[in-house]
Amino acid sequence: MDQNCEHLKKLIREVPDFPKKGILFYDITTLLKDKTGFATLIDALSDHYIKDEIDTVLAIEARGFIFGPALAYRLNAGFVPIRKPGKLPAETVKWSYDLEYGKDTLEIHKDAIKPGERVIIVDDLLATGGTANACMQLAKSLGADVKGLSFVVELDFLNGRQKFNGTEVFSLLHYDK
Repeated sequence: MDQNCEHLKKLIREVPDFPKKGILFYDITTLLKDKTGFATLIDALSDHYIKDEIDTVLAIEARGFIFGPALAYRLNAGFVPIRKPGKLPAETVKWSYDLEYGKDTLEIHKDAIKPGERVIIVDDLLATGGTANACMQLAKSLGADVKGLSFVVELDFLNGRQKFNGTEVFSLLHYDK
């Protein structure tokens, strides 16, 4: 991690016992409100993919929507949201996946990705990897060539990147506790 990225880590507020006792929450809102920090963040994410000729940036609801459009702009790519059920107006494709205590489902417009389109998936946080893996499977079901998954923060101790079977995972900031 270069000096600019180390500076970004210092802009993230740590909130103990949120959302429940024993959890240390990494609050990125303090980074987002810092204009230099936010610009540095988008620059660092886009620098990683600028040579890959990405066609589309897919972002995961909801915090991925903060980074997805800015990253797509910098990469001269399109932007496509991946949403929870019932939020998209046209015909969708769904992907359901298991959570710790139940199931969840994500949707994308059926015509959002053309077969062979080079895409990356972006979100704020990689924890256990379940949601991001579901997004990757959803994109692949439409024929996407998933070039990578990109995260602002990765909680290394949860081993989420192991779910991606050889697909590149790029995380800007890493936490090991």
